[in-house]
Amino acid sequence: MISVAIDGPAGAGKSTIAKAAASGLGFIYVDTGAMYRTIGLACMRKGVDTGSPEAVVPVLGEIAIDVVYKDGEQKMLLNGEDVSGEIRTEEASKNASAVSAIPEVRAFLLELQRDFARKNNVIMDGRDIATVVLPDSRVKIFLTASPESRARRRTAQLAEKGIEADYEKVLSDIIQRDYNDSHREAAPLKPAEDSVLVDTTEMTLEESIEKIISIIKEKIE
Repeated sequence: MISVAIDGPAGAGKSTIAKAAASGLGFIYVDTGAMYRTIGLACMRKGVDTGSPEAVVPVLGEIAIDVVYKDGEQKMLLNGEDVSGEIRTEEASKNASAVSAIPEVRAFLLELQRDFARKNNVIMDGRDIATVVLPDSRVKIFLTASPESRARRRTAQLAEKGIEADYEKVLSDIIQRDYNDSHREAAPLKPAEDSVLVDTTEMTLEESIEKIISIIKEKIE
């Protein structure tokens, strides 16, 4: 099986680009961020402080997370409930970042993620796929863009969904999340030594997708 690891900061377009690349190549796309968002949502619902390992770890024993594919789309199930839409709010994003810093949470999801790669040709995106989850991936890519560019894209995405968002607030949140993700003790965000760095700041979405597909094809052919 062939695995492609795509890492990068929040808002770099990893999910959109990885999903399109997977579709173009006939691979399965695995959105690991959605898994952390689902755990964050479970904690939110229980009123748990997502920044407290002591509060979060017990919740792990009370939840079952499943990933299913419907019409080519990844759906997240929390104890059998489809929460794919609910995990996409800004609040869910912040809680995902908080719980992802907890080693026990990362360990909880690690086998689920690796199992997908053992059984399928996958493109998996996240923060530590190339460095921790799938260190033997055939292709490793670190996808990034300037914070300002990522904030503009994120604000536009939310607007398309009918969600009002303040650009300056989104930018501030992205900068803070970059810091949190790169400074956490458990699997900090950083490129693997053999990752291909792709900066999409000046690229259109279509150009970004073409670039990623070309890198993957070059590595696996």
